Amino acid sequence: MAQARVRLPPAAPTPATAFLSGSNPRPAHLPFSSKRTPAPLSAAAAANAPPAPIVVVGSANADIYVEVDRLPLVGETVAACAGRSLAGGKGANQAACGGRLALGPTYLVARVGDDANGRLLEGALADAGGVRTDRVARAPDAPSGHAVVMLMPDGQNSIIIVGGANMEGWAAGIGAEDLELIQKAGVLLLQREIPDWVNTQAAQAAKSAGVPVIMDAGGMDASVPGELLSLVDIFSPNETELARLTGMPTETFEQISQAAGECHKMGVKEVLVKLGSQGSALFVEGEEPIRQPIIPATEVIDTTGAGDTFTSAFAVALVEGKPKKECMRFAAAAASLCVRVKGAIPSMPDRKSVMKLLESVQVE
Repeated sequence: MAQARVRLPPAAPTPATAFLSGSNPRPAHLPFSSKRTPAPLSAAAAANAPPAPIVVVGSANADIYVEVDRLPLVGETVAACAGRSLAGGKGANQAACGGRLALGPTYLVARVGDDANGRLLEGALADAGGVRTDRVARAPDAPSGHAVVMLMPDGQNSIIIVGGANMEGWAAGIGAEDLELIQKAGVLLLQREIPDWVNTQAAQAAKSAGVPVIMDAGGMDASVPGELLSLVDIFSPNETELARLTGMPTETFEQISQAAGECHKMGVKEVLVKLGSQGSALFVEGEEPIRQPIIPATEVIDTTGAGDTFTSAFAVALVEGKPKKECMRFAAAAASLCVRVKGAIPSMPDRKSVMKLLESVQVE
């Protein structure tokens, strides 16, 4: 069945495409147009033009929050202090953050189910402000993705994800209109809560047009296919994900540096590592690491979405042409504000708040 665009008339049917076998069939070819040469702009027009759009291709989940004093042991049942459902998913989180921080438009290309959770996600993204949701499509044969977030009193969390439409809703691949949008982006943001072959299709389109690709390593715990990794400009894991993907320890900064070097050997030139309370570090092949300490939060309520906030804020600053060190500082400020509010999308800060925090830190 054709997928209907959210809040827009249904798109024209996609031509029939041959698929490979499997539960998530991959198109036998990845259609997108060749790079277009933009018409030249005058210097004044270029200076006044808004930044190119941020395009996020990724997941959208209904997050079921349960607040617990501790995680249950095997075979144990524990009572939650509270529980509620909120919109989340790494793709939706990053798009919501971009929508609130970016000077230009932010688009989310995603799949949700034709169900109550899908409508929850659509409404939350619309309410987030700044996110173009007309590229979110309903997958009629798959439920919306959801996650169980177990939140501890110190703000730390453990998360279990059910893929749903995020994994099963891409049978026809990314549509031609969305591929064209990717080619016009200032940056493409990817994560690993949708099939790798979908990420590869998006990254190929971006690469063909010279659009930088940032991939957040969060999501699947499987290795990243070499074909996909070769298309990524900036790979962004946290220290746990970096250890899992390289098979190397990441307990010290020296070990983290060595693991980042292993990623360089895999073909990624830049590795942006999120280090929790230790801040972040950018490892560019052949250069000295750039380190960014955290900007302390007055109170840590919930760390859910902090990594997505950091990655998205970094991308926002990058599209605006800021140096990498300044991008990391902007991202650190956004993440500091994020952890002070409960919930992922509800916690995403706006640009004014981030700039105010940065100014206060400079004063200090």
